[in-house]
Amino acid sequence: MKIYYYILFFLFGLCFGSYYGVLGYRVPKGEDTFKSRSHCDNCHHSLKWYELIPLFSYFFQKGKCNYCQKKLSCFYPILELGTAILFTVSYYSYGFSLELITSLTLVSLFIIVIVSDITYLIIPDRFIIISAIIIFLVKIMELGFKGGLIQLGFGLICFLFMYLIMLFGNKLFKKESLGGADIKLMFLVGLTLNPMLAIIVLFLASIIALPVSLIILIKNKEHVIPFGPFIILGLLIVNFTKLNIEEIFLKVLSFFS
Repeated sequence: MKIYYYILFFLFGLCFGSYYGVLGYRVPKGEDTFKSRSHCDNCHHSLKWYELIPLFSYFFQKGKCNYCQKKLSCFYPILELGTAILFTVSYYSYGFSLELITSLTLVSLFIIVIVSDITYLIIPDRFIIISAIIIFLVKIMELGFKGGLIQLGFGLICFLFMYLIMLFGNKLFKKESLGGADIKLMFLVGLTLNPMLAIIVLFLASIIALPVSLIILIKNKEHVIPFGPFIILGLLIVNFTKLNIEEIFLKVLSFFS
C-alpha cells in the first residue's frame, strides 16, 4: 500500500511544481495566476489542458511548441520533476506527520523562489509570510504555544544575525551585499530549526553557492547573485538529514580525543 503513497506524492509534486513555476514567474510581474491561461512565451498561443504539465508536454512535443515550433526551455520540466522528487522524499522522510507539512511547505517555497529569484532577483514577501505562518502553526501543534513562541524567538535571533551580516557586508563592499528577502528567509530558518543549526544552514548555503557564484561572476557583469534559493536548499538538506547539533559536537570531540 505504501508504494501507492509514493506514486501519489510524486504526481502531486508534478502538478504543484507546474503551478509553482507559474507563481514564481507571474507574481513578481503582478500578473494574475488564476484567471489568465498559460501560454507560449513566444507566440502567446493559449495552452490546452494536456499541455499544462511541462514534463509530459515537453517529452511528447519533442521540446518544441506545437504552434510556432520554437524550442522550449527545459528549465520548467526539470523544475517540475525536482518538485515531484522532493515531495516524494518528504513523504519518505516523515510519513503522514506534522513534520511532513513543514517539509512540503519548504519544498514549495524553494521551487517558487528558484523561479522568482533567478528570473527577477525578487522574492515576493507573500510567499515567505505564508510559509512562516504555516510553519509557526505546525510548531505550536508540535511543541505547544510556549514552544512555538521559543521557535519564534529563534527566528528573530537568526533575522538579526543575518541583518548584522548585511550591515557588515555593505560597509565592507561599499554596496548592497544581501537582499532583504535573504534576511527574511533566515527568520524562516530559525523558526524551523534553532540558531545553531541555522548557522550550519548558512554555511551549507555558502558552500553550495560558491561554484555557482563563480560562474555568475564570470558571465554577469553586474555581479548580482541570487542567494535565496541556496538558503532554502541548505535548510532542506538539514531538515531532511535531521541533523542534531549535540550529535555533531560529540562526533567532533570524539574525533579529536
